[in-house]
Amino acid sequence: MTTIDDRDAVRAEYAALRSTAAAHPLRRDVVSAHGPDAAEYLQGQCSQDVLALSPGASADSLLLSPQGKIEAYLRITRTGDDEFVLDTDEGFGEAVLARLQRFRLRTTVEFESLPWVCVAVRGPGAAGAVTGRPALVVPVEWPGLAGVDLLGPAPDGGLGEWVGDVVRCGDDAWEAARIEAGVPVNGREVVEGSIAAEVGLVDRSVSFTKGCFTGQELVARLDARGSNVARRLCGVVVADGAAAAGTGSAVAPRSAAVPVGATVTTTDGTHVVGSLTSTAWSPGRSATVALATLHRRVTPPAEVVVTWEDADGAHSVAADALPLPLGI
Repeated sequence: MTTIDDRDAVRAEYAALRSTAAAHPLRRDVVSAHGPDAAEYLQGQCSQDVLALSPGASADSLLLSPQGKIEAYLRITRTGDDEFVLDTDEGFGEAVLARLQRFRLRTTVEFESLPWVCVAVRGPGAAGAVTGRPALVVPVEWPGLAGVDLLGPAPDGGLGEWVGDVVRCGDDAWEAARIEAGVPVNGREVVEGSIAAEVGLVDRSVSFTKGCFTGQELVARLDARGSNVARRLCGVVVADGAAAAGTGSAVAPRSAAVPVGATVTTTDGTHVVGSLTSTAWSPGRSATVALATLHRRVTPPAEVVVTWEDADGAHSVAADALPLPLGI
């Protein structure tokens, strides 16, 4: 969590992400899939059009339960006609393996975990910052922020072998940029019971032209109805020195301490509409930015109230719920 004393370092790293390039060790689990039936099997299990991927191409995808709930958000890279690499957030590789093994009957495809590492490079100069030879260089397009992810066995000389003399970005600046782009992660925004339309993953992760896949019915039905869901991923901004809710008086500039799990309510305090799932202090806004899946009682842009308790007592501050991505 960013403190006042840390902010100069975060500003420099964030500025590099936005204006030049910055590298961040990204904790990912990596799984390989290979065999004569690999492409056809993944086509039936993943929400993305796997068969349309040419060797070297990547796409975000979902693994869904038969009921259409998200079991994992991941990325697929085709590395050969019958070979694929799947990477996902750290701690979810086992869930991906278990989900893929579950329906593998009379199918010639093998899955295994790979002890790979990942370095994420973002910013206008990201492509030019790559100096080494990782196994995969995957282009990434976040809203408002592009770059590449570098994946492969850890280089003997350290991750510096893969990137040149660019700023190394810590977790705080990285999280601010991710939150502003509205990119969800497994275990925070994507949790048990999440559906794609709620967390903004339909457009980037689902193909409606590929044919059938496990869990398709719910996704397709919601899309046909205009993705009218009860909850939707939004941005929440708590300004430094935010006013204490209901008082109009300014509180001490402690928005950097707004924690994950803080409750979001309507301004009259009568309805809890969600909770913060990711938070970070953003130099671009001089405010805490956060993600939250909010009930449709709140239609961004709208004023909300964020409340939490810590060692200093109870806090309740005014905030803004905004559509994603968050412009800066």
